Amino acid sequence: MAEITLDGLRHSYLPNPKKQSDYALKQMDLKWSDGGAYALLGPSGCGKSTLLNIISGLLIPSEGRILFNDQDVTSLAPDERNIAQVFQFPVIYDTMTVYDNLAFPLRNRGIAEDRIEQRVREISTMLELDDMLSQRASGLTPDNKQKISMGRGLVRDDVNVIMFDEPLTVIDPLLKWKLRSKLKELHQKVNVTMIYVTHDQTEALTFADQVVVMQEGEVVQVGTPIELFERPAHTFVGHFIGSPGMNILPCEILDGKALFNQQALELEGPIRADLAASPDSARTEIGIRPEHVSLGKAGDSNTLGGTVRKAVDLGHQNVVEVLVGEHRINAITEGDLPAAGDEVTLHFQPEYTRVYADGWIATEEAKA
Repeated sequence: MAEITLDGLRHSYLPNPKKQSDYALKQMDLKWSDGGAYALLGPSGCGKSTLLNIISGLLIPSEGRILFNDQDVTSLAPDERNIAQVFQFPVIYDTMTVYDNLAFPLRNRGIAEDRIEQRVREISTMLELDDMLSQRASGLTPDNKQKISMGRGLVRDDVNVIMFDEPLTVIDPLLKWKLRSKLKELHQKVNVTMIYVTHDQTEALTFADQVVVMQEGEVVQVGTPIELFERPAHTFVGHFIGSPGMNILPCEILDGKALFNQQALELEGPIRADLAASPDSARTEIGIRPEHVSLGKAGDSNTLGGTVRKAVDLGHQNVVEVLVGEHRINAITEGDLPAAGDEVTLHFQPEYTRVYADGWIATEEAKA
């Protein structure tokens, strides 16, 4: 197991990068604790796989260092880093039995057969593969094949880190929830550093203790699932995490207040001093999650009037889309659904109403 440090990391696929946009990975400084569960989350093309390949040793970064427990491994080959990797498509030997597949990484390192027997039995029990150990892998379902692939990564107890690269992409949606919970359970049992790469917010938020959200090669926020949901540091995080995502509304800054549709809204805290002093220096927006917008009544504080465009009962929640001027605002509500065309009043919870400047949060955090 290892503490992993990314120190001043940048990478470009161009031979002579000159500007920021030439870099597939922008400046990055991260530290992942020994034994932690982490996720790299972002859309396709954001740099997740590039970063994973750098950590695994398949790529050498243009700049910066990778350290495992303070040892610089930047120039080490993958087989010298003592890592295990589970890929999107199961990497197993179809002609071998399940037992032999699980045993292979240990036999390849000359581990004694009695120790191999012990580890294979431990991992097969964790993954609920005990009754399949004598079967050839070729006849198994895709989810069981991926379990074997996970088991091959977990069977070694001496690895620095186990990395999962979109491991549930090919799994039937009905089985994904089971493998997600199984993987979380396994991490708690084996206590090895794990990094999980995915574009699926549900996978990242249910697996990881800390999530690294990436956009266009840049880390825009690192935090717990609750932190990412409750206080997005960037509008991309608010939009990407949550369903529906955060409402993002253009606003004007005037005399230290945020005005949307010519109406001042109460915020979680003061607007950043430099922005309040030079309000035209950045693109400014108000961000608030639909969970913190409710249907109120005329006369309530921090409200806006609008017209219902549509309302949907999703079973576990109602989503009401309201048109305020030319802008659509989603609210998650309880009780009876309004009808399309109804005039309603939206209440914004002040402690969750924030200003963003050029995408980045620009209000001070609400006091407890």
